[in-house]
Amino acid sequence: MNVSYNWLRALAPSITATPSELADALAMRGAPVDELVELSAGIGDVVIARVDEVRQHPNADRLRLCSVDAGSGARLQVVCGAPNVEAGGYYPFAPIGSSLPGGVEIRKAKLRGELSEGMLCSARELGLGRDHAGLMALSGSEWQLGASLVDQLGLNDTRLIVDVTPNRPDLLSHVGVARELAPGGVADITLRPFSAEPPALATRNAGGDHGEMEGIRVVIEDAVGCPRYTAAIVRGVRVGPSPEWLATRLRSVGLRPINNLVDATNYVLHEMGQPLHAFDLDRLGGGEIRVRRARPGETLRTLDGVERELTAEILVIADAERAVALAGVMGGEESEVTAGTTNLLIECASFEPQRVRKAARFLGLSTDASHRFERGVDPELQLPTLSRVVDLILAIAGGSPEPTLLEVGSGSAPRMIVPLRLERVTRLLGIELDESEIERLLEPIGFVMEAGADGLAVRVPGYRPDVTREVDLIEEIARRRGYASFPEQLAPFRPTTVPEDPLVPVLRRVRETFTRWGFLEARTAGFAPAADSRVPLLNPLSSEESHLRDAVLPGLLRRVEHNWAHGVRNVRLYEIGTAFLPAPGETVPREEIRVAAAFTGLSEPLHWSGPGRSYDLWDLKALLEELAATLGAAAPQPATVGGATGLLDAVEGFEVSGVGAVRAEAGAVLASSVDSPAWADRLFGLEITLSAADVASIRYAPLPEYPAVERDLALLVPQGTAAAELERVIRSAAGTLLEEVGPFDLYAGAGIPEGTRSLAWRLRFRRPDRTLTDAEVDRSVDGVLRALEELNVSRR
Repeated sequence: MNVSYNWLRALAPSITATPSELADALAMRGAPVDELVELSAGIGDVVIARVDEVRQHPNADRLRLCSVDAGSGARLQVVCGAPNVEAGGYYPFAPIGSSLPGGVEIRKAKLRGELSEGMLCSARELGLGRDHAGLMALSGSEWQLGASLVDQLGLNDTRLIVDVTPNRPDLLSHVGVARELAPGGVADITLRPFSAEPPALATRNAGGDHGEMEGIRVVIEDAVGCPRYTAAIVRGVRVGPSPEWLATRLRSVGLRPINNLVDATNYVLHEMGQPLHAFDLDRLGGGEIRVRRARPGETLRTLDGVERELTAEILVIADAERAVALAGVMGGEESEVTAGTTNLLIECASFEPQRVRKAARFLGLSTDASHRFERGVDPELQLPTLSRVVDLILAIAGGSPEPTLLEVGSGSAPRMIVPLRLERVTRLLGIELDESEIERLLEPIGFVMEAGADGLAVRVPGYRPDVTREVDLIEEIARRRGYASFPEQLAPFRPTTVPEDPLVPVLRRVRETFTRWGFLEARTAGFAPAADSRVPLLNPLSSEESHLRDAVLPGLLRRVEHNWAHGVRNVRLYEIGTAFLPAPGETVPREEIRVAAAFTGLSEPLHWSGPGRSYDLWDLKALLEELAATLGAAAPQPATVGGATGLLDAVEGFEVSGVGAVRAEAGAVLASSVDSPAWADRLFGLEITLSAADVASIRYAPLPEYPAVERDLALLVPQGTAAAELERVIRSAAGTLLEEVGPFDLYAGAGIPEGTRSLAWRLRFRRPDRTLTDAEVDRSVDGVLRALEELNVSRR
């Protein structure tokens, strides 16, 4: 929505903030301003000039030589290609040495052998519109030659480009934006009459689906598509250029002035937010207006010159013979206002938003009218808007109106009443507001407060179709009060009565672990070929996906193969998904939550200091240890694996067992299980089965207050004894004082008895309530050494 700052100030003089301050205010109220455009930027050097003579360019068919008076007393020769340049016309002129928007500098130059001493400008070249078909012609003859275009046209204005959301059609007009920004809201807005004596027009409400006015019959055949149709007739108008104040207003919002009648409807549209359309009354056949569905095969040439084929879903405005306009979208050529128009029928109606939206989408049209009708126009606005445009037309085009406006259809519906409870306001906003404060916030934008059975009853204005519930009113209160005005501290609240699934925090920690390791989460389909699953589908999509998967890892391995096929060597993927297992005696399979991972390639990026290291079995064990700690399960142990998926090497593998159903298998993937290229590194995989009831919860433990005592033990260990077995014995023998234990050095060679190796361990002891003594630590160490003797392990 393009909004003119000067136009806002004219409607509501109480608005005194600068354009940037208004932009901030709108943003805080839910309508951010995308851009502030200074209309005078880049055109300060442009002046007003008159073309005294036009003659053909001797060396070019499409160029003309213009004698231009720019107020300096000298006649300047300007080469111009615009088709609408005329002798005696007034136009914007950029003299030699001036510049235009975009950094274009005007210089003396020869065009096809003729000297050009400046440039006559179009609206697009000045940044005042999109029209580039001809020069920007200035109507009238009162212009001061050589005077600044900015001063003469009142272009010291700023355009606010407002991002209006679909639920706020009330902001698609200058009145709506002024109502939002003015301190007093509706009370501060003044619609000044255009003529000295505005016409006093009565309204004839036909009260049904048809009515007649001064020989023109209006019939609504589709009351759903058009619940209300109002019309006015003005006779004896004179079509001509709009006065410059009106043209300037339209240019300020990016519109091109056309003629006084069309410009009048566009002006009121942008002022009030209600679309209108002016028909040439003498070109309407049979003295009839009929709102109906289009007939099969019916066509209409719209104002853009395109012949359009219509369907029965499209609502049209027709006369007694043919369709003459697309309802709510665009008028037709055969009934448009032309230079010879003298009598008008002005339409101001309400159309169903869905019907307009479908027609606009089907025909590929988007107009100012359809943009507003699609979002909903105020059902109370038709008659005031019609009176407004009649007053404007009389002021700028003359004529005499028929004394009565015709209204056909259901008329304006009563305003919706929404109950509002003060305690509900307090509960949602966290602060207490009394009735007077709520009234101060809502009444300026048109809401009416009344006493209700359980608090307030609020009448919602017709231009706010988005407010239908109590919570909508509370949102309006917060928006009007200002979100920044609420206290920053969080008040007590209950977010939900539904408890969180116990697996949710566990899976969150699992994802964090994989993220630390540089893994990417995959989402593979839950289907598998028959060879990989035991749960068939009743209606499979294809033979390759005829079963539900009973393991997650095979799908990840197929993704690794896909990456290999595209030359990707380093792959780290994990997935959290569901596996489906046969359930004897049940009609549906049993479901299990699984965590699977597959990785291959380099464990660290390539670096100049040396070749990168590839993943090995110990990386797999380290990852599995972290996951086991996260799940509260035991540390991984070497094991014969492959039973769960049949894809892992039975020799090089680990398993994790926890409480109940928490279990895992991990290992190197069998080369026969995947199609790997010759350059690929070893591939490792794991799959964990989770059960919410069996996953250990994480408990808070305070930080230690007393220092730890560390002892290092270098042990002579027989070659066949596993380090994991040593750790088990050490933990068991050391007692509760042992906080942490782990190997830190391995040595085998000279000085070590044959058949043994030296394995150094660091033991950390601590008491939570006091500092340990050396005697206590020595007793624990002695107990560990005695227990290790049973494994033929001795201190080195």
